[in-house]
Amino acid sequence: MKKILCMFLILASGLSFAACSMKNDPVQEMTPQASQMKSICELATMDCYYHNVAKYMEEDASGFLLWKKDRKFWVEYAGIVTIGIDTSLVNIEVEGEKVTITIPPAKVLSCKVDETTLTEDSFIIAKDSAAVEAEHQTAAFKEAQAKMQEEASSDTVLLASAQQRAQKLLEDYVNNIGNCVGKTYEIKWVYLDDAEVLHNLDAEEDTQTAG
Repeated sequence: MKKILCMFLILASGLSFAACSMKNDPVQEMTPQASQMKSICELATMDCYYHNVAKYMEEDASGFLLWKKDRKFWVEYAGIVTIGIDTSLVNIEVEGEKVTITIPPAKVLSCKVDETTLTEDSFIIAKDSAAVEAEHQTAAFKEAQAKMQEEASSDTVLLASAQQRAQKLLEDYVNNIGNCVGKTYEIKWVYLDDAEVLHNLDAEEDTQTAG
């Protein structure tokens, strides 16, 4: 049975620091800054710890005719999936006391099986299985990692939670800026969908290629 434990790597103290520590630049002191907001999104990253069991099955892996054997075993594994916001797509526009923040949906930023959790006891080989070699364990390892990423990418509740946490931190940051300079900012949110994200990424790649 799959178990997931999510650790929210959020440094709340960074909000007040981001809001009130720009004393060296009086221009920056007046308005929220995109660079600070991107840093805040990085702080909102979620590390989700997975524990699962993956099945490896290869039919007729050895022998011949009636003596053929399947290769069948299970691997118990743990891993970390990092979920967050692509900070390159975060944007902010400030007009007076109106702040427009563009934010993309959260996504899986990285996925890695913890190799230190893989021991001989992690692999459970069926009694009638064909021999299991290192290459088969490696294949099972890759399949487990792909499955872990697929499960995380399809967890809409988890992804929505990651986006909401980033949004809450950004909102707190803007409000803290307002408190520091004596303003009450009105925040408007613009949510990018997946199609817009892909379009923006393609445009960025075309710009880099042209450069």
